[in-house]
Amino acid sequence: MTLFEDQATTPAAPTGPLVRVRLTIAYHGAGFRGMASQPDQRTVAGVLRSALEKLLQAPVDLAVAGRTDAGVHAWGQVVAFDAAEGAVEPDVLLRRLNRLLAPEIVIRSAAVADGGFDPRRQATGRRYRYTVLHRPLPDPWLADTAWWVPAPLDLRTMRAGCDPLLGEHDFSSFCRKQGDASLVREVREAEWTDLGGGLLRFEVEASSFCQQMVRALVGTLVDTGLGRRTAADVGFALRSRDRARAGQVAPPHGLCLWEVSY
Repeated sequence: MTLFEDQATTPAAPTGPLVRVRLTIAYHGAGFRGMASQPDQRTVAGVLRSALEKLLQAPVDLAVAGRTDAGVHAWGQVVAFDAAEGAVEPDVLLRRLNRLLAPEIVIRSAAVADGGFDPRRQATGRRYRYTVLHRPLPDPWLADTAWWVPAPLDLRTMRAGCDPLLGEHDFSSFCRKQGDASLVREVREAEWTDLGGGLLRFEVEASSFCQQMVRALVGTLVDTGLGRRTAADVGFALRSRDRARAGQVAPPHGLCLWEVSY
């Protein structure tokens, strides 16, 4: 078992007063089975936890702002953990972690937070970006960060399809259901930007997201850009609360958790 796998061994627990440490991290998701730790799987949380336990010589329990799926990237993921007081100098920890983990995982910032800081429950919003490349030939340099769609897309129709999504709605049509959990979410912003050269970026911000929500939205909106549905169909699918009425789930590699707000 190496540092870059989830470890089963448990170091001795820290003693004395504890401090809460907050990290903002970026990662390239291609080599991971998502963010959350899973038995016998290489995950971002598992690799990060292993590195922290190696440096701190103590068990680490990570709290995370969002559980990204396998293959999804992040620029502004936020995690927190407790460590023995005096065992962590944030600047030193940042440098040592990056020597172990970069470039797959990069610690962008490290700081001591309030003792009760919870990156998931205290978050007031999350912003995702999804990149689409629409042109006849793919780009090998974008192969693992953008969804290649070889057909031309009608950006005007895709932008119109964003309008019904704004506000608070039940997004059952765009989510993977998990028991009886509420799928009501408030979408504050949803827009497409033309970056030139056939690159489009979808940016969406909400109070929170349910599983596969952003990818289902992108898949449905790309269908409108391909002429398979109209902008009005997006609103109809939303109101129907029927997953079968919405479009395909876009591939994970075009998605990036861009920012978490507090």
